[in-house]
Formats: sequence, C-alpha cells, structure tokens
Amino acid sequence: MTDGALHLLEPKDCVLLFADQQAGLAFGVESIGRQVLLNNVVALAKTAMTFGLPVIASTSATKVYSGPLMPAISAALPGVVPIDRRSMNVWEDDKSREAILATGRRRLIVSGLLTEACVSFAVLSALAEGLEVYVVGDACGGLTAVGHDLALRRMEAAGARPTSWIQILLELQRDWTRHETYDRARAIVEAHAGGYGIGLAYARDMIHPT
Repeated sequence: MTDGALHLLEPKDCVLLFADQQAGLAFGVESIGRQVLLNNVVALAKTAMTFGLPVIASTSATKVYSGPLMPAISAALPGVVPIDRRSMNVWEDDKSREAILATGRRRLIVSGLLTEACVSFAVLSALAEGLEVYVVGDACGGLTAVGHDLALRRMEAAGARPTSWIQILLELQRDWTRHETYDRARAIVEAHAGGYGIGLAYARDMIHPT
C-alpha cells in the first residue's frame, strides 16, 4: 500500500477520465442494468462539475460503430469536448494521454466502457506511468458480470483502487457544512442515489430542527 492510499481524495488532486461512454458500447453491457449505469455515470459527471475536477472525455469509433458521447452524459459535462481516437487504449492516444497529464493531477478517477478493454487498458497503463488510479466500478460496464469482476480484480491487483460514484461524491464533500458545494452535492444525491436520496429529501421536507 502506498502512502496515497491512506489519504482521502481532495478535489485539487483529482482528474476524471470518461472512456468510451458511448451507446454503441453500452448496448453490449450485461454486468449492470444499462439505465442504472447511465444514472451512475451522469451522477459522477455532475459530481466532477460540482467539485471543479478537470474532465477528459475520450471516445472511439464514433462514426463507424460506437456513436458520440451519450447525450445525457454530455449534458452533464458542459464545455467538455470529447477527444476521439483510434486506439482501444486511451493511454496510447497521444492527445488523450497528454490532456490528462497536462492537468498536473496525479490521482486519476476512471469511468468507462468496456471494463474488460478500454477501462482496463487505460488503468493499467496509467498505473505503469506512476499515477494513482481509482476505478469507479459502478460507473463502468462489462460484457458480462464475470468479465467485469475479473477486470476489476486484475486492476486492483496492479494497484488500482476500486470505488463507487457515491463514495467519490461523499469523499469530496465529507462535511455537509462545506456550503460552497452543499446544495449541488445534495441535489445529486437526491436525484441519483436511490433510497439514500429519498432519505435526504425526506429529512429536508419533514424534519424541522427546533
């Protein structure tokens, strides 16, 4: 375990990569419900915007198979222009890799499709280059549940840290008295976090402290 594993994520240290979040690839996802996956990715995108994380969106085969970045994700990332590439590995595309490194952030958070390919390849390559990498497992999709799990296990064995979108949000917020991000972070939870979000909305509407 490196020292970085002992420190909680801070917005100033992190950069977020969305790899191939495209409908043509989402059609093949069987490791998680597609609507659940889209919900989680949009929540993660909104989280990045709320906390001011640099975001790199990289796409592939947009004209021949995969299509553009999914509209709901694009809408959650105003101003982010996807970088299209030919290689399955984001890290082997000079423009994508250099965009990530140019941020100067050494903690890379990754969400993408497919877990067995474009996610794994980018994560393993970024680890080899010395970055600290967090894989948002519930914002990635695999062709099968087994393939997704095996890919996550391989990445973890190589040094990546598996996490979830809600843990990313809560870890970056950490204190609900951080007023500059409170309203937006809470709105993301209420809209996307299922029962937890319902509970927050209930607390807001029904519990009135004296």
